[in-house]
Amino acid sequence: MQDNLLTFKDSSPAQMQALLNLALMIKRSPSDYRDALKGKSLVALFEKPSLRTRVSFDIGIQKLGGHMVYLDSQSNQLAGREDTKDMALNLSCWCDGIIARVYQHSTLETLAQHASVPVINALCDLYHPCQALADYLAMTEIFHDVKGRTLAYVGDGNNVTHSLLIVGALLGVHQVVVTPVGHAADATIIEQARIIAQQTGATITTLTDIKALGSVDVIYTDTWLSMGDKTPLETIKETFMPFQVNEALMQQCSTEYVMHCQPAHRDLEITSSLIDSPASLLMLQAENRMHAQNAILVSLLGNLIN
Repeated sequence: MQDNLLTFKDSSPAQMQALLNLALMIKRSPSDYRDALKGKSLVALFEKPSLRTRVSFDIGIQKLGGHMVYLDSQSNQLAGREDTKDMALNLSCWCDGIIARVYQHSTLETLAQHASVPVINALCDLYHPCQALADYLAMTEIFHDVKGRTLAYVGDGNNVTHSLLIVGALLGVHQVVVTPVGHAADATIIEQARIIAQQTGATITTLTDIKALGSVDVIYTDTWLSMGDKTPLETIKETFMPFQVNEALMQQCSTEYVMHCQPAHRDLEITSSLIDSPASLLMLQAENRMHAQNAILVSLLGNLIN
């Protein structure tokens, strides 16, 4: 695995599978890893607010025997106070790793360029790798082996879509991305995923007609309105309501399970009844954020790694 975790796009299928296996082992036998980060301190630099990411990293690091310092760029007035390069150099003097949840991927690249400790992407505008690993961990627990399964992403092509594509391609998962016209995932990242998929036999399909979506194993959706987006809700609903994930779509696709990275807007991108149904994997995904992230931390910083 690379010294930093920014995207997973440079990982190999073997590395991706090994990381997924490690996440499973950490979840099943957490006591075996209680000293994996003993003596290690990490800084969590958050430009964007969070529930799942902050809590799962903080508690997860504690469970591994480490310590986390949380820096909120708003309350601590970090944004604009000094150059990102200087922040990376200063933080590297004290901590063993930097977890960053930022607006722009370029911020992560600058941090990684100048930090002398590993940088982990906890979300940016282009990728959400920790979320994707947690999602495929959930699928692995349900299906035991995700290779050859089909996941359909329905909604706005975004950072979550991109990481699902990359990690899924590495694991051999067939993927269908269904988005409204004008809201497709990044074409360059789709092509990167297709190149990776050639190694694993996975297929990548893009659609703009929700009625064309056929049988799939899992349907995945995300919020239509990204954090900070000021587009009026009525405008968003006009475009996206035909792409709502509901019981009718699940029946159309003969799908047993539904996923959402949360926060979810009930009865917008997904029906409330579906969130609360036996088909929902939402809480398993949320639970697995900690285990997936702990696997990343152990891989990059763990005392168990030779």
